[in-house]
Amino acid sequence: MTETKKTATKTAAKTTKKAAPAKTTAKKAVADVKLANATYATGKRKDSIARVYMVAGKGQIFINDIPVNEYFRRPVLQMIIAQPFGITKRDSAYDIHAFVAGGGLSGQAGAVKHGISKALEKAEPDLRKTLKAAGFLTRDSRVVERKHFGRHKARRSTQFSKR
Repeated sequence: MTETKKTATKTAAKTTKKAAPAKTTAKKAVADVKLANATYATGKRKDSIARVYMVAGKGQIFINDIPVNEYFRRPVLQMIIAQPFGITKRDSAYDIHAFVAGGGLSGQAGAVKHGISKALEKAEPDLRKTLKAAGFLTRDSRVVERKHFGRHKARRSTQFSKR
């Protein structure tokens, strides 16, 4: 009798348990109507990867659908992103929609700058010489060194003790 009671409560528990609602992780479609005819490039710096879409426009820059002055609040980071436009004199010729992930803010700004430079070069191949001379088309390959066994950090060793 008790065994049948246990199985009956198990089946009742199974039927009363509600299924968890399916998570809607559908990201906003990047290929909007506005971005369908955009020039696309990928920029990288440290652990950050930026997908940059460049469209002819008024010079507005959006990072992850947020205006650049709200996403990167430090003026130095805003200046880093504007460098490719300043050197090529295309300040208000293109709108930028960048989607960046990974790393910190400095790495993300460098990744967006690299992506903008590559997109400018794709859109106008005659700008390659200017961008290459400034070093904007070269991916900065410096990354954080891994932690090694027996060390506190990558290179920091234990404190020396004489006795």
